[in-house]
This record gives sequence, C-alpha cells and structure tokens, in this order.
Amino acid sequence: MSSSKNGNRTKPSKSASIYDVAREASVSVFTVSAVINGKEHVGKKLRERVEAAISKLNYRPNLIARSLAKQRTHTIGMIVPDIANPFFPMVVRGAEDAAQKHGYNLLLCNSDDSLAKEEASVELLLSKRVDGILLTKAGEDFRPSLRQMIEEVGIPFVLVMRTYPRLTKDAVITDDYRGAYDAVLHLARAGRRRIGLISGPLKVSNALARWEGFRDALKAEGLPYSSALVVEGDYRIESGFRAGHALLSHHPDGIYVANHLMTVGLLKATEEIGLRCPEDFGLVSFDDYPWLDVFYPRLTTVELPKHQLGSEAAELLIRRIAGDRSPPVVKKLPTELRIRDSCGFALSILRRRPKKETRPRNPRSAPNESSKGV
Repeated sequence: MSSSKNGNRTKPSKSASIYDVAREASVSVFTVSAVINGKEHVGKKLRERVEAAISKLNYRPNLIARSLAKQRTHTIGMIVPDIANPFFPMVVRGAEDAAQKHGYNLLLCNSDDSLAKEEASVELLLSKRVDGILLTKAGEDFRPSLRQMIEEVGIPFVLVMRTYPRLTKDAVITDDYRGAYDAVLHLARAGRRRIGLISGPLKVSNALARWEGFRDALKAEGLPYSSALVVEGDYRIESGFRAGHALLSHHPDGIYVANHLMTVGLLKATEEIGLRCPEDFGLVSFDDYPWLDVFYPRLTTVELPKHQLGSEAAELLIRRIAGDRSPPVVKKLPTELRIRDSCGFALSILRRRPKKETRPRNPRSAPNESSKGV
C-alpha cells in the first residue's frame, strides 16, 4: 500500500455507487436502475447520458442486490454422475459456455449416480437459490419431502442425457437407440455372429435405449439374442472388467460396450485372459475421444455430441427460467459411427477371401545369378 509524503497511508479509492452515477448524470437513482436493468421506457438521450456516467465512473452493479430485487441469482446448478468420467467435462463446458453467454454462472455437483448424493446436491443448490437445475438423473425417484420442496420453490429442471418424466419432461439427450443399433449392425456386417453386450445400469433411460438398439439390430440381422451374452455394468471401469471376464467366458466373437470406461475395463480383462482384439473378437464402444487414435486397436466408436448436449440443455433451461411455457421438449441429438480397426472388418474380409493356389517354381525359368548383374 502506498504512503503519502507526510507518512500517512492513502486510503484505497472507493468504488462508485449507483448514487454517484445518478449525480454524475443528473438523473434519479430510479432512472439509473432502469438503464442497468434494460427497461424500455428510458429515452435514448437519457440512456446514453447514464451509460456515459457508468463508463466514466467504472461503475459495477451490485449483482447480489440486483438478484434479490429480481428474486433471481443468475446462477444455474448442474448435477452430473461423475466429473472424472471423460464424457462429462465437455458436456459441462457446453453448459457453462451457453450459461455465460446469457449472463449466468454455473454451480457443479457430482452425484456418483447415487440417489442419496443426488438429493443432497439438489437441496444444496436450492439453498443457494439457483434459478434452475440441469440434471443427469439417477435411476430412483426423490423422496416425497424433496419433491414437495421442489414444487414449492418452482424452479425449472432440464434433464441431460437421461429422461425421467416423473420429475420433468424437458430433456436433451442423444439418440442412444440408433447409436447402439448402428454399432451392432456394423459388427454383424463385419462377419460377427455371436455378439455380446456390456450394458449400463438398465434402471436409467439411456442404458435401456442402448440395450434395445442392441436387441433390435440382432433381430434385423437374423442373429440370436442370448441372455448369457448380456452383462449389466454401471458405466465404470471396474464393472467393465468384471463384465469382461463374465462375458468372454462365453466366447463371443463380437462385443458392443455401452460406454468408454467399461471398454477400458473390458480391455484389461482381455489382456489378463490372453485374448486379442480384433483377432479373437470385434469391438465397438460408445463415445469417442481425440486420444483414441494412439491406442491399439484403434477403437470403432459411436460418437456423442458432448458440447452440444450441454449447451442445448442450458439454452432450454434458460428459456424456461425466462418464462417460456411452451410444451415440454425432448431433444434427441444424432450420433455418429466412427469406424476404425477394433471391429475387425478388414480382418473379416481377409478371412473370407479365397486363398490363392501356390505353384512350385520352375527351375528352368529362374534367371541365373549372372543375369541379375550381381
């Protein structure tokens, strides 16, 4: 802190208040407030005079006071199952980018896909007076007292990645059924006839949609559905490892895994058992990442539009906060099959190609060493 020549410390300059702006612009405090809050009844010249005073004094409105006056905090909450899952950071980034574009901040919570933690997170966000909540819902319903609290507060919810109509019918999801259908269809067309599934927890909507896509693709290709070749996981690495051991003991020649972390667990089990992909089985995983190109085998995946998922969910939530009362929306974003090596498509072509007949070399037709110029 600087000192004056007489040894006294100088006081830091005081931030300008709304009253200072009103004096500078020679208007009332109510006129300054109207300009700050975008009211339309203030004339152009008066508005410009107030804005010039705000700029000159470097005035920063008290956001807390403004939110209390409006009964809004310009904050939205977001609850995801696990931010350590590489799928969610880009989803959160999409939501945050959209929120900031509209002047909102984002508070993030992890539920670990646990109903108890999810309920605690909802209570925390309600106590922080958020204006709305983005939620990737765990499988079970809220307890009645929390449902009553949500109804009394009256803030909107938008679901991300999963549907749960008992809470809200507004949701932004991916076309999980189509993504799974395309994945299994590709395995079948690569010559895989005994195809297994490591699914997510079937109590949540997206895992169920991926199971349905798996089942219907088998039916479309005339392949049998075997319950022994379907193992339910929980979207985490360890469950993929356990499911991998259980599934590989039944000798599938193709496997579809419903998310990336369980695919990591499956490949750990594959290495432990001593099998190889795609030589022993073809593999298609859900979700794609830039680093997958550096691993062997290069994974064939179903890509999900992560950033778009978060941004469109936040946009919908902010419209609801602003008073949009149009009918409920379930927006389904398309997936994309990205074909690489792990499905074994090129390998299956080589296996189906007839072997060329080899003939013994005619020693008379072989050139002598001198004719080669050696």
